[in-house]
Amino acid sequence: MGNYYSENLNATKLFQVYQTKIERVKQYLDKEIEFVRNELSQDDIILEMGAGYGRIMKELALNVKFVYGIDISDNSVAFGQQYLKECPNCKLNVLDVFKFDNDLEYDAVLCLQNGISAFKGEVAKLIEISMKALKKNGKAYFSSYSPKFWETRLAWFQEQADKCLLGEIDYEKTKDGNIICKDGFTATTFTKDDMERLGKASGYSYIIQEVDDSSIFLIIKK
Repeated sequence: MGNYYSENLNATKLFQVYQTKIERVKQYLDKEIEFVRNELSQDDIILEMGAGYGRIMKELALNVKFVYGIDISDNSVAFGQQYLKECPNCKLNVLDVFKFDNDLEYDAVLCLQNGISAFKGEVAKLIEISMKALKKNGKAYFSSYSPKFWETRLAWFQEQADKCLLGEIDYEKTKDGNIICKDGFTATTFTKDDMERLGKASGYSYIIQEVDDSSIFLIIKK
């Protein structure tokens, strides 16, 4: 199948994903952004890869100098440009991350909310591109799910399936941190060990940090 986020789960559908009624999911989303916000400064120029419609960009806009976002989905970006219209220090463009090439250097590069899952087996390449985009001493932030969040995450995905945002969940195949839907959608997870391997392979200094018993962060410093 093609890219699920560009062909199916985009724009208003993606927006609805985050209109959850599950309080623990709301806390997870808030805590992830709060963690990153506390790492940034008012003078920072940020790049978000796989930015969707700009949900995270909007949350961080008041705390940094400028936020650039790129996403592969035309529909998500078109929706996001309206969503971000009152954020003059945000710019969202359609672009395949793996074709990213920009002379501007960033203070931080973000790929949050398990965005690395969407890049499947090309995460090492994503990290390489991210590090190239950073200023010296800049940091790249990648996050996935804590195993402690599994039951809540599964309930959240069931909520999405009930809204017809995703296909029916295949519970026989869904296990070990990976959610499989009968329409072909797969959401993987990167464990602490996975993050450790990615950090070591990057060749840069890095830390692994768990946040709120819901997120696992790989933070790499250039």
